[in-house]
Amino acid sequence: ICLSLGVQSFDDRMLRALGRIHSGHEACAAIELARANFDHVNLDLMYGLPGQSLAMARADIEEALRWQTTHLSAYQLTIEPNTIFFRQPPAVPEHDACADMQLAIEEALAAAGFEHYETSAFARPGQRCRHNLNYWEFGDYLGLGAGAHGKISFPDRVTRHERAKQPREYLAAPGRVQQRVVAPSELPFEFMLNALRLTEGFAATLFAERAGLPASAIEPGLRTAEAKGLIERRADRLRPTQRGRLFLNELIALFLPAPKQQVVHRVAQP
Repeated sequence: ICLSLGVQSFDDRMLRALGRIHSGHEACAAIELARANFDHVNLDLMYGLPGQSLAMARADIEEALRWQTTHLSAYQLTIEPNTIFFRQPPAVPEHDACADMQLAIEEALAAAGFEHYETSAFARPGQRCRHNLNYWEFGDYLGLGAGAHGKISFPDRVTRHERAKQPREYLAAPGRVQQRVVAPSELPFEFMLNALRLTEGFAATLFAERAGLPASAIEPGLRTAEAKGLIERRADRLRPTQRGRLFLNELIALFLPAPKQQVVHRVAQP
């Protein structure tokens, strides 16, 4: 069993900027307790935080490594809609500064023997997260409890499920679930959104197995990605190149469904 701790940062200034209620000292105490009771511990860290410097990002990684955990995740702060940061955007580091932080984090973890096996995930050999690998390989999962999401595949369709977000609403009807069938045109993008995060890519047959569509459904996107140097194909695997990993959003966007064409009816003139 692996316990994952959302440390985010060991710097109290960064934690206050994020609105977190714990301190760096409390994070260390939680890690110490976790390591004493669990064989595997993951630490979630963030970078590109308001007021953060390259030296501060490095200090967070160095402190995380001091605890000798088996898995680390490092996420760049993203501003999401319907959040306080979206309504009141903070001053965050420039793109180049964030790229420097990302590179420094990757180098420090590689030097410590961690494998960078997914966009934001690093593990010691043999310690990759099987739970998250199921998501990234477009596997199925149950969503149980308030606000839970699930994905179930059938031979002829892929379905997504959503439970009521509010606990009171969920408890009033725990069996109620919203279900939608993922449109076939959306499956290439949904699959690639997950699978292309894997550094080693995925088996060439996995798309057909998990999406239930022929490989030809992703062929146009693959050809464009190859031409741009974003992906490479081997006999039995597809994987993003180093450039593809750096420009992952551009790569994934190649598999978005084509926009629907508007039909214009013209009246013939006499």
